[in-house]
Amino acid sequence: MAKAIIVTGTPGTGKTTVAIRLAKKTGWKYIDVNKFIAKEKLSEGYDRKKKCKIVDETKLGKALAKLVKTSKETLIIDSHMSHYMPAKSVNLCIVTKCNLKLLKRRLKRRGYAENKMKDNLECEIFDTCLIESQEAGHTVVTVETDKKVDYDKIMKKIKK
Repeated sequence: MAKAIIVTGTPGTGKTTVAIRLAKKTGWKYIDVNKFIAKEKLSEGYDRKKKCKIVDETKLGKALAKLVKTSKETLIIDSHMSHYMPAKSVNLCIVTKCNLKLLKRRLKRRGYAENKMKDNLECEIFDTCLIESQEAGHTVVTVETDKKVDYDKIMKKIKK
């Protein structure tokens, strides 16, 4: 039986905030996928143009599924790539979203280059993480992080 909640969404939409608050509320273990990638040496290099690590989504999905299978704890997995995990390994997929003005401000504050900001804004406009999560067969709940997040509502979805 899967023991994982994944939190995905465009960078800057509030995944980490939602995942950490959910982990604190439930007592479940929080997994930062960036740290997991480093620990498991899953990076295949660095893309200088995009200023990010290159990660094979299939390998990452399999490695995360193995982590879930071997864990004695329920995990909350935080990454814009967590939805690449096999759906059978996941109880619920939470997709974070926010309005574009707020997202642009957040990405600017992070120091994102103009082209990287544009790419991420387009991903949010076209619901890339949401659509990919649904296509992967995940049970999906969307959370608008520019509004008050209803964690009780999320908990009810988890318990179903």
